[in-house]
Amino acid sequence: MDKQLRRPMGDRMVAGVCSGLGNYLDIDPVVIRLIWAVGTVFSLGTGLLVYLIAWIVIPEE
Repeated sequence: MDKQLRRPMGDRMVAGVCSGLGNYLDIDPVVIRLIWAVGTVFSLGTGLLVYLIAWIVIPEE
C-alpha cells in the first residue's frame, strides 16, 4: 500500500493540513493541531507561514 499525503475534504478545521498529516502519520489530527498551535506560538508565527506553504503544496483528495 502506497501512502500519499493529501488534504481530506471532510475532516478539516481550516485547510485540512493537520488532518492530512495525521492521516499520513497514523496520528490523531487533534495531536497534530495542538503541536502546530504550540509551535506557532513559541516560534513567533513561523508555524503560520509553514502552514500556508503546506496548504499550497499538499494536494486535496
